[in-house]
Amino acid sequence: MTDLDDYDNAFARYSKSMENKTMPLHSWDLFSSYFDKLKASIFDGGQLKLLSKNNNWVDDWDFTAALQKENVIVVTDADLNIVFASQNIIEMTGYSSEEILGKNPKIFQGKETSLLERKAIREAISSHKPFDKRIINYKKNGEAYICQIKGFPIFNSKNELVNFVAFEKAA
Repeated sequence: MTDLDDYDNAFARYSKSMENKTMPLHSWDLFSSYFDKLKASIFDGGQLKLLSKNNNWVDDWDFTAALQKENVIVVTDADLNIVFASQNIIEMTGYSSEEILGKNPKIFQGKETSLLERKAIREAISSHKPFDKRIINYKKNGEAYICQIKGFPIFNSKNELVNFVAFEKAA
């Protein structure tokens, strides 16, 4: 039995001398879910930088902060077809980002979505103005949820409208 005690004591001394702290095995599931979200956030940030570069966006957006605040980011082209959706959209809507590419954001609207709010968003988009609206959207399974949307037009170096970006959060 003393052999195991000696081993335990030696391992404890070794662990204390390490600069990196180890995590107990029972917390791995918590760390793993955090790590998966962090990995998706980094991937999404890279994809958004690439989209920005390819479309010559004039403004430099800080998507990292928005993604870490668990915002869903949706980018459309000038014709309002979805060209990017952050991976965390599945948690809010039930749709994977791949499922909604090429579709119009109207797929999230339904019978209880306010016509006044829809009109205000449509007017902001057609006049190339930012908007901040709270509307009722629908998940893939038909369940309604309240969504806070902050939308912005994005212009290229020739001052042409190339994309719209929306930061969305379930309210």
